[in-house]
Amino acid sequence: MKLFESVPSPRPCHAPPDARETAARPPRPGGIRDVFTPGVDHRVLEVYARARDPHDPLELRDLWLGRIEHELGGNALRPALAETWRASRPRRSVEAEEVLSSRATVRFVKELFNWFFRDDLYGELRDSARYILSSGSIDEERWGLPQSLKECVRYALDRDWYGYSDSRGRVPAREAIAAYENARIEGARYGTENVAITMGGTFAISTLADFVLHGGARPTAPALCAIPNYPPLVETIARRHEVRLVPLASEGGQTSLEPLIAALTPDTPLVMLQTVGNPTGAAVAEADLVRLIRAASPSTVIVLDECHEWLGEYEKRSADRAAPQVVRVSSLSKTWSAPGLKAGWFLADPAFIDEYYEYASSSFGGPPSFFYTVIEVLARLERWHITGVETPGPAEAKEFESSYDIDLERLRNAYRGYRVERLRRAEDLTVLRDAATVRLTEIPGRVLPPRFSINTAVELPGWDDSYRCFRDVLRETGVSVFPGILTFCLSGGVVRVTTSRPWDELAPALDRLRIHAAPGHGG
Repeated sequence: MKLFESVPSPRPCHAPPDARETAARPPRPGGIRDVFTPGVDHRVLEVYARARDPHDPLELRDLWLGRIEHELGGNALRPALAETWRASRPRRSVEAEEVLSSRATVRFVKELFNWFFRDDLYGELRDSARYILSSGSIDEERWGLPQSLKECVRYALDRDWYGYSDSRGRVPAREAIAAYENARIEGARYGTENVAITMGGTFAISTLADFVLHGGARPTAPALCAIPNYPPLVETIARRHEVRLVPLASEGGQTSLEPLIAALTPDTPLVMLQTVGNPTGAAVAEADLVRLIRAASPSTVIVLDECHEWLGEYEKRSADRAAPQVVRVSSLSKTWSAPGLKAGWFLADPAFIDEYYEYASSSFGGPPSFFYTVIEVLARLERWHITGVETPGPAEAKEFESSYDIDLERLRNAYRGYRVERLRRAEDLTVLRDAATVRLTEIPGRVLPPRFSINTAVELPGWDDSYRCFRDVLRETGVSVFPGILTFCLSGGVVRVTTSRPWDELAPALDRLRIHAAPGHGG
């Protein structure tokens, strides 16, 4: 049994000429928004002011949804929620800082996030959703895991490689990840002792929060979570420790870390930061990231969620990302279009990894051994790709242990197919994102052009509440967009559009949004 004995042909291109022509057009003048600030607006403050118990996240959720049902009037679906809003009254004055430092805020947004998927989009409103542009994921049938990597999954199954393993992951896979990450960061010196394989990004951050914030002396300062952010990540930290949300503005596709740096104290136990924002696709400035790392206390663990760092032009990554107090999290969910595999890794100081080993072995045993081969192979193939290897030679073949029985010609075919798919996929998804940006500016919406990721943030005309925007747009167009409040955008009506959909779905969905925004329509 040999690896790469049979690798299917690479997937074809899926961006048609019409999408390419649209992507090549300039956006409508005035349709671009360069600056975005996820602050706290009057609608958020009003909900907290009316709550009988502003520390009850479920009451906050129901008031938020109740106000929307009340405003929908004859289009309301849940009269009881509307009555909850009408029966409320202002009870107190509330400041933005209270909202950003409240435990209830994190849970409220997470509960609203749950409601969106469970009760609305895939619940009572499912039959209304003709086009779903709110998933945040790729169409896996067209741009899924490259064929060479799918072959690794089949190979592992045939070899019955799903037994117990090291709680940090198999050594050759960790070796491959370390070499790949060293190629990504000039000056990094990672080895297997710096790597722990995990069950995806969300799981990794949950276990890291548990590991860092449980046990030992309880720090008095709150953990800092930059926003916008993904609610499950923030909630998993807030369950374990007090959290302060820190809004980060972006301009021209770049996120400033000044507020996060200013919020640091010597006792800050943990900082959680997405290096590319969701939903904006804006990237942190590398110089700011260096300043953050150097300004933090040595006891402050800085968790970098790097999962959205793809589909864009990268700055040179600083070696400070490999500093002792930094933990860098990656997964297969975005870059390799495999969220359902729940596989990834993080990198940290060897002493941190050693302690984490005991935590992992006691808490969950270890990551799924079934996926070690695919992780090892993708790390090697991707390293060759980013370092300019055109054709693997004997040296590359020797990177694999003898049990794989690697044949050089088969390895070359597998790598050739991987590179073809990798480049086609990046080109297709970039074309679709650029085409969607052009079409969204013609709605006319105000678009934040993303530097990275498959998501685009847009303000559609007529709304100051992103969840209300979702409800109105879905009802009137059959298109589902993702409310910005579900990523802690606590002001305005910004929504997220996922552009990694087939053009024959994306184009008509954008047509419907444009027609809806014409005079005589709106929220």
